[in-house]
Amino acid sequence: MFGPRAVKGFFGRGPWRGHGFGPGRVFEKGDLKYVILDIIEDRPAHGYEVMRALEERFRGLYSPSPGSIYPTLQMLEDLGYVAATQRDGKKVYEITAEGRRFLGENRSSVEDIWGRVGGGWDPEVGREMHEIKHQMMGLGSRFGREMREGRMDREKLRRVREVISKAARDIEEILEDRDGPGSTRA
Repeated sequence: MFGPRAVKGFFGRGPWRGHGFGPGRVFEKGDLKYVILDIIEDRPAHGYEVMRALEERFRGLYSPSPGSIYPTLQMLEDLGYVAATQRDGKKVYEITAEGRRFLGENRSSVEDIWGRVGGGWDPEVGREMHEIKHQMMGLGSRFGREMREGRMDREKLRRVREVISKAARDIEEILEDRDGPGSTRA
């Protein structure tokens, strides 16, 4: 499958289910609180630092939105698992003793979540995927700009669609090649 739905699951804000890159969710309902606590356990952080830590953990393939991070941080604060202080105009969150206890009681869940989201990824593959993601996002931005500025006509759209269709077929062939370079088959 190749198209908007495939691209969103493949490169979108994610997250993905399982160990590969497919549509779905890595974080089940409630999982985000565990990984945020796990990150904050190492050192206090403000929301943006939590987002960057998650993005690093996903090797740039998933960028959490502020709309998921900040409400979860607020919930953790309401539950007494983190305490927030103001530093340099930013709300910095630090895990509390209650948060450490909760995290300790749920350590197996935390390890399971991290195992689902990143176990065994080759760092070089992650870097390549990150580059592909940025190239596609740049192309999407350019395409949107051309559309907004009225520089797209039917002929240009037809030509773009032909190029995308050919690229999609070529990519599908590459992905289906189970015996090519990098294959793990014997």
